[in-house]
Amino acid sequence: MEKQQFYYDNKIVRKFLFATLFWGVIGMVVGLWLAYLFLFPTMSNEIPWLSFGRLRPLHTNAVIFAFVGNAIFAGVYYSLQRLLKARMFSDFLSNFNFWGWQLIILAAAITLPLGYTTSKEYAELEWPIDIMIALVWVAFGVNMIGTLLRRRQRHIYVAIWFYLATFVTVAVLHIFNNLELPVTMFKSYSVYAGVQDALVQWWYGHNAVAFFLTTPFLGLMYYFVPKAANRPVYSYRLSIIHFWSLIFIYIWAGPHHLLYTALPEWAQNLGVVFSVMLVAPSWGGMINGLLTLRGAWDTVRESPTLKFMVVAITGYGMATFEGPMLSLKNVNAIAHFTDWIIAHVHVGALAWNGFLAFGMIYYIVPKMWKTNLYSMRLANFHFWIGTLGIVFYALPLYVAGFTQASLWKQFNPDGTLTYGNFLETVTQIMPMYALRAVGGTLYLIGVLAGVYNVIKTLQTAPKLEDELAQAPALSTISSGRLQGETLHTWLERKPVQMTIWATVAILIGGIVQIVPTIFVKSNIPTISSVKPYTPLELEGRDLYIREGCVSCHSQMIRPFRSEVERYGEFAKAGEFVYDRPFLWGSKRTGPDLLRLGGKYSDNWHFNHMYDPTSTSPGSIMPAYPWLTRDKHDRSNIEAKMRGLAKLGVPYTEEDIVNAHKSMEEQAQKIEKNLYNDPDFVKQYEASKSRAEKEGKEFVPMKDREIVALIAYLQRLGTDIKIKTANAE
Repeated sequence: MEKQQFYYDNKIVRKFLFATLFWGVIGMVVGLWLAYLFLFPTMSNEIPWLSFGRLRPLHTNAVIFAFVGNAIFAGVYYSLQRLLKARMFSDFLSNFNFWGWQLIILAAAITLPLGYTTSKEYAELEWPIDIMIALVWVAFGVNMIGTLLRRRQRHIYVAIWFYLATFVTVAVLHIFNNLELPVTMFKSYSVYAGVQDALVQWWYGHNAVAFFLTTPFLGLMYYFVPKAANRPVYSYRLSIIHFWSLIFIYIWAGPHHLLYTALPEWAQNLGVVFSVMLVAPSWGGMINGLLTLRGAWDTVRESPTLKFMVVAITGYGMATFEGPMLSLKNVNAIAHFTDWIIAHVHVGALAWNGFLAFGMIYYIVPKMWKTNLYSMRLANFHFWIGTLGIVFYALPLYVAGFTQASLWKQFNPDGTLTYGNFLETVTQIMPMYALRAVGGTLYLIGVLAGVYNVIKTLQTAPKLEDELAQAPALSTISSGRLQGETLHTWLERKPVQMTIWATVAILIGGIVQIVPTIFVKSNIPTISSVKPYTPLELEGRDLYIREGCVSCHSQMIRPFRSEVERYGEFAKAGEFVYDRPFLWGSKRTGPDLLRLGGKYSDNWHFNHMYDPTSTSPGSIMPAYPWLTRDKHDRSNIEAKMRGLAKLGVPYTEEDIVNAHKSMEEQAQKIEKNLYNDPDFVKQYEASKSRAEKEGKEFVPMKDREIVALIAYLQRLGTDIKIKTANAE
């Protein structure tokens, strides 16, 4: 049969490889900055865009979507062409994918530090960027499916099954989680509220981990591990079971992030059941990967690529055993809101994603540039110091998590909390935070060594050219099953049908969980005393979101004796019906705030935001002095209220028209309360005199951002009086 000649597009792979390394360093440097902020919280006091709350989502987005995302595209574009014996369907779409993705990352790097955020985990970017993501992701999918349709290889290899599932599932997750109503150019409100928003968010959030950080990397594992070891995959049958069971079960597991919350019990239990079931397919994939290397351990010892991949697969096995374990209610009661979760997440990120990405890079660079790696010793150094970094990062945080859970739940013989002051539980774990910073530093040193190794390799390598290849054209064949052909073998030569069935598999779980919660009102009982936020409180809530306070403070009291004693009555589903987005949080670096309203004076809140150590000696919370001096822009309040009214919040036209008057009145009351502190009066009058002498504009206290934030904080938890609450 006559063979056709064609060229693999190596240049697009090169672009994504360089972007992977560049954004990887950026994302990890930001992460390290955040780790040191725990130790030196005053480092960012005067610079809003360097504060923890604003940079934390930048770190997660940079690592997940910039570093890992570019690594996914690099690996897919490299492997897909070679597995299908075809150049990518469209060079234009390939480049649109690359430049569009970099533009999205750049937009995130600008908007998140400026405080433009939805605050929804792994989905913080505002609506214009969400639209860009959807367009670029569709371009990637069209390019991939177009390449499948013009392939010269009849059967679709297992790696491509995972690529297809990744494309369709991430598209569905992104679109449905980010359904939002824009009210300004960079502000939107989720169409879901409270409990519904939490369920949809963690349906997305858990499966962003599943279908962005796991399934594409499993596809890369199935391609690069056999290639690097020069051995076939251990078991074809196991790969079939692994793929279909994983994508079907994974999509159900999101509610395990919301155990003991106000989420309906049936949804929580469903999440637990499917999370436990996940052990089987996850470990099936790990076993398939590791046993591919059976008899090749001498090669592993000599190959940095395989060493990285072995630790990566082991990290995947650890994380996917720990995840189902954490979904058990008795374990979750201990681990949730603690640093145990941070350790768990970073075992997956640093070992599974990070090490597999670098193993892939060490394989691709010599192959594609047709040269030898600059330094095997440097690659091995990267491996060992990176491994040491993972250990020093994760182990101290496990200890911190266990310590937190233990201290939070301890009682004295008289029934009072042993550690009634939350800050006491923070100071106990500071040594672990220091070790975490050391671990992060070691890991980053390894990454920099790897980047240097790649740069030196390319300095002496031949110029990269598109690679000439040849293969016979794929002849037409009956669409039906051939004699002796299994159903799955038939499916492997039908990419459209496989994509459709993969979509069906992932939609079932989402429909069963989400539809009843959103459309069956009885699942979310209302409470008549719960009212919408006043205009000033709404603005204060948006400031709270802007500053990323939800990164460290939860607003969800679980029905445990220790939490009720510490924070107040446990949370009810009906309390959150006007919360868009929900702010239940994932981590308690500080105490829960659900019942904060009325607990402290307005002066306390002012001083706490200006200098947290003035009210809480030893606090590691950063200061927010700009809130106490900056004028608050309230010009968009009507647009915000009209948008929320369209979403069902009962704001009347009169409420909207009188919004500024309402804000003025409430702000004046808070300003008056602040005058109760003689020190405040002295400093306020002094600053006023100084501004007049210097001819500068003086912003009255009632017009400053801190006043709106105080209004919101003082509202929290005050809508319901537990003894007299009228549940409808």
